[in-house]
Parts: sequence; structure tokens; C-alpha cells
Amino acid sequence: MEEGHNLNVEQCKKITATQILSVDAFSDKQIILSYSGGRIAVAGSGMKIINFSKTSGAFAATGSITGVKYMQKGGSLKQRLFK
Repeated sequence: MEEGHNLNVEQCKKITATQILSVDAFSDKQIILSYSGGRIAVAGSGMKIINFSKTSGAFAATGSITGVKYMQKGGSLKQRLFK
């Protein structure tokens, strides 16, 4: 995993992340992001991407965020749920 990757969820209403390589899928219920260590699945409702810069890797979205799941390369998995 690349050093310096950050992900923050603020009051289950806004998510920001750094060092994002791409947005692989998006709907109002789920966002799939790629970063150097694998993928991140963000679950919720009414989600909208408000910022994504492929150059800087900055990402931000708003909505009602119910969960964040890290899917690491190689099959191991970390999960953090926010309720």
C-alpha cells in the first residue's frame, strides 16, 4: 500500500480521500474507487461526487454514507462500517 493514502468520513454525510487513481463505478447508492492498494467501495444513498482530480488524486462525495469497504490486492479485506 502506498504511503499517504487518507480517507475521511465526516458525520456520515461527506467522504474525502487522497491518492485515488480512478472512479470505477458510480450510482447514488455506491461508489467504487481504485487506489494503489486495491479498491474502495463506498455504500450509501443520495451520493454525489463533488470533486475528483485524476492529477492530484483528490476525491470528495456527499450523501448518506452507510459503509466503506477496502478490497485489498491479493484478496485480503478490511471493512469499516459507519452507522
